[in-house]
Amino acid sequence: MSASPEGSPAYSRTPRTTPTRYRERATWEQEAIHAILDSAYICHLGFVVDGAPVVLPTIFARVGSRLYVHGSTGSRPMRNASGEQGMPVCVTVTQVDALVLTKSAFNHSVNFRSVVAHGTAHQVTDPEELDVALAALVDHAVPGRSAEVRPANAKELAATAVLRLELDEVSAKTRDDAADDDPEDVGLPHWSGLIPVTTVHGTPEPHPGTTVPLPAHLRGYPR
Repeated sequence: MSASPEGSPAYSRTPRTTPTRYRERATWEQEAIHAILDSAYICHLGFVVDGAPVVLPTIFARVGSRLYVHGSTGSRPMRNASGEQGMPVCVTVTQVDALVLTKSAFNHSVNFRSVVAHGTAHQVTDPEELDVALAALVDHAVPGRSAEVRPANAKELAATAVLRLELDEVSAKTRDDAADDDPEDVGLPHWSGLIPVTTVHGTPEPHPGTTVPLPAHLRGYPR
């Protein structure tokens, strides 16, 4: 961990976390990276099996400078990460904020916020840490939810596994630009601009078997 030029906490830069293109869009600031992670529901877990790359979508949660990634005890990443050596991984998260439409096909783009984290993942085996991780995974989507539901029983815990990745080698990259047309294209008779992209949460819909009123942590959702 280091500090940014502005003095805020930042992760150390490494060759793997330093982009080769559009380097000005990158940041290593802890606050910015955590904000992107906390706003996303799905991450993509990348690893290598028998010399071939594999990328799996899954849920995750951040606790401090740790990522907890959900999985099954029978899945390949969990088996590979169960030993002391752990498993080299790359975890990515991307949020799309707008479609960028320009007067030329070449300049079309997407406004986005993304995080890429490299490191060695380990399966969580300590019971107390596993409790923290599983609660965080539930609360990541709906804060306060873990306190309002039945905890996992022994059978469910036996089928569930969690990976831990320390946020050490990590960076964020964002694009938040207008639809800037090339000067020679400005006069062309084509529309250019942004199409905002947002995630919309609907009103909670109770299951037919639910008889209790809407709990406080779901009122006014989303977070």
